[in-house]
Formats: sequence, C-alpha cells, structure tokens
Amino acid sequence: MAFDVIISGARVLDGTGAPPYRADVALSGDRVAAVGRLDGAPAARVVAAAGRFVAPGFIDCHAHGEAAVFDPAVQLAALRQGVTTFVLGQDGLSFAPGSAATVAYATRYFTAVNGRLPHEGPLSVGELLDGYDRTVALNTAYLLPHGTIRYDVMGPSPSAAGPAEIAAMLARVERGLSEGAVGLSSGLEYLPGRYASAGELAALCAPLGGLPYVTHMRAYGAKAAIGMDEVGEIARLSGAAVHVSHLHGPAGVLLPLVERALAQDVDLTFDTYPYLRGSTILAMVVLPPSVPGAEVDRAIEMLASPDLDAWWASLEETWPRLTISHAPGSAWAEGLTMVEAAARAELPPAEFCKKLLIDTRLEAGCVTARPDEGPEGEESVRRMLRDPVHTGGSDGIYVGGHPHPRGWGAFARFLGRHVRELGDWTWQEAAVHLASHPARRFGLAERGLVRAGSAADLIVLDPAKVGDEATYAAPRTPASGVDDVFVSGVQVLAGGELTGATPGRALRSR
Repeated sequence: MAFDVIISGARVLDGTGAPPYRADVALSGDRVAAVGRLDGAPAARVVAAAGRFVAPGFIDCHAHGEAAVFDPAVQLAALRQGVTTFVLGQDGLSFAPGSAATVAYATRYFTAVNGRLPHEGPLSVGELLDGYDRTVALNTAYLLPHGTIRYDVMGPSPSAAGPAEIAAMLARVERGLSEGAVGLSSGLEYLPGRYASAGELAALCAPLGGLPYVTHMRAYGAKAAIGMDEVGEIARLSGAAVHVSHLHGPAGVLLPLVERALAQDVDLTFDTYPYLRGSTILAMVVLPPSVPGAEVDRAIEMLASPDLDAWWASLEETWPRLTISHAPGSAWAEGLTMVEAAARAELPPAEFCKKLLIDTRLEAGCVTARPDEGPEGEESVRRMLRDPVHTGGSDGIYVGGHPHPRGWGAFARFLGRHVRELGDWTWQEAAVHLASHPARRFGLAERGLVRAGSAADLIVLDPAKVGDEATYAAPRTPASGVDDVFVSGVQVLAGGELTGATPGRALRSR
C-alpha cells in the first residue's frame, strides 16, 4: 500500500496517556492510515522525525481568533505552538447568530478582543462556519455566545428574561446547534451577559445534549466561590456538562471549589493558561457598574460626570497594573502602563484613562497584572494546570499593537517550561491535557488521538527545543521547536514556515 506521507522515526505521543513509543505514522488523504514500523513502505513523501515526537494537534479551548484567524501571522503563531484547532465564540460574545444590529453591537463592544470580521448584515452560525472552512490553515470550532443571542432578543436591556424571551433565545440556540456549534458560552462580567440569571442560562443549556456550557464566570480570584456556586446551580438545573474558562487565581481557593463540584457529580472541566497577567477590554476593568458599556454614547456622556469622581479615585492601585494593548488613534500609548502613558500625556492616570475610553469609543484594550504576581501566583498556576480536569487554553487576543504574549506562546510554554523544565506534566500527560481531553470535551470525536482512522491533525515537535519566545516586551514573537504540522493530512507548516495550504475545517458538532 502506498501512502501520501510517512512521518518516520519519531516517538509517538498518541493522546491516550500511554508513554511515548517508537513508530512511523502514515497518512492517506485526511486520515492517519497506519501507526507502527513501516520500514520500506512506499510513500509520496517522507518526513524524517528521529529525535522528535509526533503528537495529535493541540486544541486551544479558549481563543479569540474570530477575525484574526484569517491573518497568516496568527496562523503561524498558532501552528508554531502545535495548535491546529481554535475553539471560538468565547465569553458569550461573538459575531453570530444575529441581526445586522446585533453583529454590529458584538463587533463594536468586543473589537479589542475579537477584532473586526469583514462582514456587514445579519449572520448565522452556519454562514460564519462556512467562511472558515478550507480558507485558513487551522481548524475552527464555534460556541454559541449567550450575550450575542440575548442582545439579539432583548437588546441591551438589564431586565430579567421572561418566557417569551427565553423561548426566542432557545430557538436561536437550537438552530445554532443544528448548524454545527459545539456548545454554549457565557460572559457574566460582560454586557449583556451579566444580566442573565442562572435559570435563564440553564434553560438555554437544555438542547446541548452532552456538549458543554462554557462560562466566563461572574466572579474569579478570591471571590470565585460566587462564580462556582452559580456554575453548580446551572449544572444541576440543566444537567449540562460545564467548562469554566480561564480559571485563574489562588489555587488554595479554586481547587477545593473544583473538587466540591466534582463531588456533587458536576461534569466539570476548566482551562487555564500559564501566565499571571490577563487581558481584556479596558472598559470592563475600569468602568463602574452604573455606566452602561453596552450603550457607547450614553457611557461616554456619563464618563464626564462628577458623580463618578469617587469611583475614579478608588482605582489608584489599579493604574500601575494596567498596560495598554490596543489604543486606536493613540498607538504611541500601546505597550505603556497607564501611569507611563498618562505621564507622557501630562495628565493624571484617571483623566488619561477617561480620555482614552472616549477617544476610542470604549474600544481600548489592556493587559492586567494580578495583585498576587510573584512566586505565590506562579505556584498557583502550576497547581491549577496539574489538575486532571484541566485543559489548555491560551485566551489569545491578537488585536492591538502590544497584545498579551499568550496567543503566541501559551502552548509552547506548557511544553518548554511546565513539561521539560518543571516536570508539572510528563510528555504523554501534555498530549492528554492539550489534545485528547479537549477533543472529548467539545465533541471533536475524530481528533485528539494518533491512531489509524483518526483525522490527520499532527504535529512534530522537538522536546529539547520547544518553548515560548514571546514576552510582555515582545509579545508577537512566534514559538520555537514545532517545525512540521499537518492539518487534515496536508502539511501547513514545514521547516517552521507556512506552506500556504489552507485545509483547515470548520468542525461541526452535528
């Protein structure tokens, strides 16, 4: 039998958790055709991989690549880390499904996170996925964003959803699932998601049928019990599997909450990335709850009110922890802390922040340092990712002149620092956390394993060289150590460079 490709001489990390073993991996079409000793077998092409691992392509459980994934530089950033699939539609806010007004709202409010999709008018989940299919080098999967759906039905209203509104949202969830969505996401610190009750969210989880409810909780860090209690309530009311996004904070607080949920028979997983700093829209960090960030004109009008003076004064300890990542019209400020940028503008930090929000119409983005940054925080990161229900997610944001480095380095950092240097995982455990476990969670049955018949999403990595190169000072630096990547049997990365092939599939649940 002649194969299209044989990856020869590698050690295989098959995704089952078994130790690596020496084998050749043969590809035919978009499938793994054989795994074993294939000495002398004919193939159109042979990739010599002695001294390297072959592993299933990694699945980034939390990526904000909706618009950015069309950028070859972003595709390179992902593939150089071994990521072959982005799970999009995170934090309850993305581009579909919705009317033209809803798409415009989701774009405007979350531009600093998701970027701008070159689309005007209404957009369905099916249409969005069709736009990704075979047009980019990596796969995409999509979560139904609750906040977008709520806005499509109720606009920016803070009111509780009544039976008619629930029914209308539920119809959108059912249609989105029929068009291929792999779950439902929520963003309970963003607008309008923060207005939803546990009952509303549980009702919308009813059609998921084993696919996950994925949540940016209502509270994190020291207050994570509030968020986790709500996660448990939604799971109990709906019976849904649940997945907590970017579960960061003190491990001594968070891990007992995870264990409590599991003891209560909640089907729970979570993702976390290997950095202490976060990144989001500036408005979420600095606006008081009384300012409606979903209504830009009204919010801008309120920013000048003296009624907020006490609020701005309360943020004095926050300013040094904010680095400006995205500032359209004020690119000179990107990469500076709020304090540094304010000094250059000869303004107090609060006044500069207000000006930045007004000038960008709330579009500005920021990188945020946690108060516990340091050895204690690092130990919490390590403890969180060692938990067996953890899955890898970068929370990568690719917008702005000075973004967080996690979109360029998270998965390589998992491997280089947390496997090779610190021993938090074995290599085989890494393949479980980053590939097979996420594939199971999001219903991607043909991915996450290296075995005959599985989809040929494969990476070849050098265990001695793999690592992150991106830093807070130079965040857009691609990782090293992953030089050959196949998606659906087509080589998309060769010698560390894009081949120009675009075999990435829009992965649909149904």
